Parts: sequence; structure tokens; C-alpha cells
Amino acid sequence: MIGASARMLTLLSLLQTPRDWPGQVLADRLEVTPRTVRRDVDRLRELGYRIVAIKGPDGGYRLEAGSDLPPLHFDDQQAVAIAVALQSVAATGVDLDEGAARALATVRQVMPSRLRHRVDGIRFSGAPSATRVDPAVLEAASAAVRDRMVLRFGYGGTDRPSRRTEPHAVVSREGRWYLLAWDLDADDWRIFRLDRMTPRVPTGPSFTPRPLPAADAQTYLAARAKGSDAEDRWPCVGEVEMSLPAHEVAGWIGADGTVEPVGEGSCRLTLGSWSWTGVIAALARFDAPFTIVGPAALREASAALAARLSAAGTSMS
Repeated sequence: MIGASARMLTLLSLLQTPRDWPGQVLADRLEVTPRTVRRDVDRLRELGYRIVAIKGPDGGYRLEAGSDLPPLHFDDQQAVAIAVALQSVAATGVDLDEGAARALATVRQVMPSRLRHRVDGIRFSGAPSATRVDPAVLEAASAAVRDRMVLRFGYGGTDRPSRRTEPHAVVSREGRWYLLAWDLDADDWRIFRLDRMTPRVPTGPSFTPRPLPAADAQTYLAARAKGSDAEDRWPCVGEVEMSLPAHEVAGWIGADGTVEPVGEGSCRLTLGSWSWTGVIAALARFDAPFTIVGPAALREASAALAARLSAAGTSMS
């Protein structure tokens, strides 16, 4: 059981999360009784924190927005999360490397020595994103999504006309940032890269969001990357049996397919691509014999590619 002072700091840390906390949930997290939680909440109120009691069958608490908080009280997990997050900024593609380094140094200075030691021990390197996004562009796009305001921006060059969009979501994917929006001029959904955008002011007017043709923004972006509008799947998916152990294949297919063992030296591989020839090309990189299970379109693509390769070899002789 933690001491009263440490317990109250942990309680305050939990209440900083913008949500309603049932009293029993807080009690379980702090390993105390609901009565002790009520006493701790009363003490925090005496210190000036605006904690609202939530009525209902379970009861609960919420810290009002705008409450003044003590300077930077972190538990161990929060300290680790801050160190990892700020050191990962370069990989996000947002041009905030210097700001993140200064933020980490500032936060470190006000931490107790025990947490400073943990933060200092977290050092890692990662490849920075080659695509850099201006933080002001990210802020403008995100604000337009939040406020449901029409966003105008130049795209791909200053000499091009402004695009008028109803922004739906900002999504980060593989080191790049995208805006999913309804293009008012094209009368269709479009995906825009934030590093190519130059927002115009003012924004507006407001709009009522349209439903995406996919379950959510992440699914829609992944689907469009694979040539679909609604489902995160490749248009061409084939199945083969390959003369390689499953563990030698699994590490190379990523999210493009699945693999399951058939025997000690073979596996069944399901793989997707933009085209049937693309599936064959992906299979050929394993440099191992395989038998096509299906579908027929994959067999036809394999035969056509074999004929082209044979003809290419003959023409050079």
C-alpha cells in the first residue's frame, strides 16, 4: 500500500485524464476503499482542485477543465512515456525536433532525481522521416477537423488554385501525414498529404460531416493504398503452397498476407497485391518452388509471365 501523499498524487494524475472516473474504479486502481477515495478527494478540494462529483448508480469524480495543477508530478510510467514520445518526434515527420529536445530537457530538470535517472537511461535511435510537415499545417488541418470548418489550401505548388474541402480526419501512416477530406470541387473523397499543403485563411463556413465509405479513417486510408474504397484488402489475393518452412516466410510478408505451416519444410501462403502479376512477383522473391492453389486468375497470370520471361530470354540469344 502506498502512502497517503503518494496516493493523492496518483489520484490527481488519474483525474487529469479527461474522463469520468467511477469511485470503485479509482479505489481498485489505488488499492484502497471507496471511502478512502472520498477522503482523498476532499483533501484535494481543500487544496483548491475543482473536483466534481458525478451522480449515478456507481458515483464518480471528474476534474474540471482549467483546474490549476501542481508542477509536473509524474509517476514512473508517465516519465518513461514522455522520454519515449519526445525522442520519437523525428520519426513522426512533424518538424519539431528542436522543440522536442528542448521540451525533454525542460521536463527533465523539474523531475526528482529518481525519475531523471530513468529518463536519462532511455536512449534510442530511429530513422527520421524523409517527409517533413510544418507544425502550423498540422495544427490548421487538425483545428479544421475539430471545428468542422471548410478548409482551403494550396496543394503541390503556389501557382495552383486553392482546394476547398470539408476535412474529416488527420491520419499518420508510415512516417507521412494525410488529410482525409471531401473535395467540394471534385464532389468526392480525396486524400491530401500535409507536407504538400499550404492552408489559406480564413476557414469556413461550417459543415455537417459526411459518413466515410469505410469503418474509420485509418481503414479508409489503408483501403485506398490497396486500391479499395471501403475494405483494407488487396484487390488480388492468391494462395500457394511453398517449399519453405513457415518461419522462413513469415518475416517477409508483413501485412500483405498470411502463412501457416503444412509440414516441416513447407507452408501455405496467402498473399495480396495490386495485380495478379504483382502476386507472382512477390512469390518469386522467395526463390523456392511453389504450387498455385488458386484462384484461376493467378494461374493465368503465372503462365503469361512465364511466357514473357521465356520470350525475353530468347530474344537476347
